[in-house]
Amino acid sequence: MKRVAGALLLCLAGCGAPPPAAVTAAPPAPDALATAPDWRRLATSADRDRLRRWYEAWTQALAQARPIAAADLAAQGALFTIDAALDDAVPPIGAYRCRTFKLGRKGKTGAPFTAYGWFDCRITVAAGGAAQLVKLTGSQRQVGLLYRADPTRAAFLGTLMLGDESRAYGYGADATRDVAGWMERIGRRRWRLVMPYPAFESTLDVLELVPAA
Repeated sequence: MKRVAGALLLCLAGCGAPPPAAVTAAPPAPDALATAPDWRRLATSADRDRLRRWYEAWTQALAQARPIAAADLAAQGALFTIDAALDDAVPPIGAYRCRTFKLGRKGKTGAPFTAYGWFDCRITVAAGGAAQLVKLTGSQRQVGLLYRADPTRAAFLGTLMLGDESRAYGYGADATRDVAGWMERIGRRRWRLVMPYPAFESTLDVLELVPAA
């Protein structure tokens, strides 16, 4: 069931908004995340279910990926450690390098582990003061808002832009484009967005973020 409130509050991720690259950063309000709406009220029922099943997705994805990529997984340290989350889950406003890892696979086709190169991401401020994540480059680009969930995690609700698209779908308009995940800090200047059961290809997607400078 689609949540109208979620679609309205995330209208910046579509609904005639400018392309993500046009978004400019501004200093966030100190309590912007503290006063943000409860993500559960905004998420679709499918995304609430995906986020509830985050641990199941992790264990399934790692079990599928380890037989062919054990060394690659171990080399990334905390990135693929399930219980690695630290306080301060939301990255500060600014430019980031980001890269995607796809773990596990849907059906019998595709690789159970895929690592992509570095692209450009940005944490900025959306209307109302909420933190916004925008992946600026690459063929699959997430754009959406972050909502504080607990001391070590923030819920991400957004959509996926593909190919040369310049505008994103509104959240809740197309289930195959909706993206839900948990943002976590896993090092002094290292974060990850963990996206359980994405619509395409994999069991778990992990977007790593580190400051661009």
